[in-house]
Amino acid sequence: MKKGIELKINGDNYEVLISPNNTLLEVLRDKLGLMGTKQGCDLGACGACTVLINGEAYLSCIMLAMDAVGKEIMTIEGIEEDGLLHPLQTAFVEKGGLQCGFCTPGMILTAKTILDEEEHPTEDTIKKKMSGNLCRCTGYKKIVEAVMSVSEQTGEGA
Repeated sequence: MKKGIELKINGDNYEVLISPNNTLLEVLRDKLGLMGTKQGCDLGACGACTVLINGEAYLSCIMLAMDAVGKEIMTIEGIEEDGLLHPLQTAFVEKGGLQCGFCTPGMILTAKTILDEEEHPTEDTIKKKMSGNLCRCTGYKKIVEAVMSVSEQTGEGA
């Protein structure tokens, strides 16, 4: 039985008709066309589907859409400000922290939570907190460098 829900995503409200078993990932991609959130493993193991909910990183492939009602959801599409790339997005490009780009949205959103929590995280902290985001193309070195460079540039949370 379908149910109408309202989700607040990237500052906008969306009314959507869902089945009770629809994941947040399915709703974002299939019903709302927000394709930046990637469908990877569907098991909560790769981090490609990471979104921010009330400022914390969540795996949208294992979260029911109904559980996101009343919460602030941010996808990679919502991280830019005033039409400009977020400093993390710029750093990933400049430092070569992406290759195929598939994992990049989840990596960037996870990195944002790290920088929001800690002004100057250590390399070890970044590695530990990003360990749930898998990348098959890079050696992670440039990803960590990108996150560190934003911390050094801004001196504050992202």
